[in-house]
Amino acid sequence: MSGKTYIGCELKKFILAKNWKNYFARFISPYVGDDILEVGAGIGATTEILCNESHKSWLCLEPDAALLSDIDKKIEKGVLLPSCKTQQGLIADLDKEKRFDLIIYIDVLEHIEKDAQELAQASQYLKAGGKLIVLSPAYESLYSPFDKAIGHFRRYDKTSISAITPPASKIIKLIYLDSLGVFLSLANRLLLRQNTPSDQQIQFWDKIIIPISQFLDPIVGYSAGRSILCVWEKIK
Repeated sequence: MSGKTYIGCELKKFILAKNWKNYFARFISPYVGDDILEVGAGIGATTEILCNESHKSWLCLEPDAALLSDIDKKIEKGVLLPSCKTQQGLIADLDKEKRFDLIIYIDVLEHIEKDAQELAQASQYLKAGGKLIVLSPAYESLYSPFDKAIGHFRRYDKTSISAITPPASKIIKLIYLDSLGVFLSLANRLLLRQNTPSDQQIQFWDKIIIPISQFLDPIVGYSAGRSILCVWEKIK
């Protein structure tokens, strides 16, 4: 079993970013099937938004035992459904016979040094026609002290994320989200250079910026944004 301590501090800070989580969940929900694997589930904040009674199984895979214990507590308290299970470790630690309808990496892949290798390995656990979804920070030019502080190796654009397409897979959706948020990230990159955003900044972004981005994103054709969302389908 692989164990690892997560060095980031943002998981609990962003737990109240409900507008953002509900926004990106709209783009993921149509692909959620019976059996789901969430890689790098953290403290289960995304799980709470996406996991519901329509799923047969939802496996939270997380290398950090302390974070995983938070998810276990949520399951025990009924915050998460009984269909939600946990496993400590990495993709390499999964049962080789496991197969999923959907595998998701929500703000996780940027933390993994060998990202192409990771996705290639993950795709082996997909059923035929299964989906692999990555949501990550966009634009390497916006890489900031905050990215470095929480262990990001990179940020992505459409070219770089397309380049790590797993074997026997095709991209069926590739868009940017949070167009207005780009300007906040740029301000931090050039002016503030903060290692960690304040709670007030997160609340401003979530309550003010995200609703505006929800309006603007379709107008600009999802062609720019603070985050990038890619959906692959396994074709055989």
